Amino acid sequence: MSITDQDLVIEAAEAGAAVVRSHYGSSLTRFQKSAGDFATTADIEAEAAILDVLRAARPHDLMVGEESGRAGAGENDRMWLVDPLCGTLNYAVRNMLASVNVALRAGEQIAVAASADPFTNEVFWTDGIAAYVRRGGMDQPLAPSAESRLVDVNLDPPFPNNEVFSAARMLADEGFIEQFRPRVVSTTLAVAWVAAGRRAAYVTDGHLRDSVHFAAGIALCQAAGCVITGIDGRPIHTGTGGLVVAADEQTHAALLTIVGNQRATRD
Repeated sequence: MSITDQDLVIEAAEAGAAVVRSHYGSSLTRFQKSAGDFATTADIEAEAAILDVLRAARPHDLMVGEESGRAGAGENDRMWLVDPLCGTLNYAVRNMLASVNVALRAGEQIAVAASADPFTNEVFWTDGIAAYVRRGGMDQPLAPSAESRLVDVNLDPPFPNNEVFSAARMLADEGFIEQFRPRVVSTTLAVAWVAAGRRAAYVTDGHLRDSVHFAAGIALCQAAGCVITGIDGRPIHTGTGGLVVAADEQTHAALLTIVGNQRATRD
């Protein structure tokens, strides 16, 4: 019997997570990609495991992996986005903050997505309609909450909008300090945490359309009912770009005001 896309995305993410777990704490070969950016043996092997699962079930789909790039014909307007280990630097120094992200874009929409935490054996997943976390084979709906006031910010480059927005500058904003408690975990697992109620919000700069890093987390937050825009308040993937995703309207509005303060200061 043919596997459904939602079961396939979970299976693929779990396959990658198993490889990541198996290499944790071992001596890892590093493959330099650019200044300050590298892949490890775990990244390479986890991506291969994910792609093996996807290709076996969907041989005619386009695959885009962070490490291996584009492969496949992609004539059916279906594209799998694969981030085998988000948080490579954390992982390489034996920090367990990392995730495995897999998403399917069908047409213009993300149809299914999964973000797996290799060390808690949790898989956050969506069928494009609702969002869940799977633990021990059981699914529980995700419920965003701003109660923690924890806001994760991404301090990793690139910073295409540095002239009008900087996450580092935001951390020094008095309004931000008064209302929120910042966190920097340096993995897009934190985007899934917004959908799960473990973060009140997440903020980053960047151009994120078809991003292997962000596609799964954004899809999870959309399905869970989070409030999502770019850093300029426009719909995601339009305007300036970037991402402000919050558990509720109040939190989102407060963050947009803080982000806008930087723009006003520069004008």
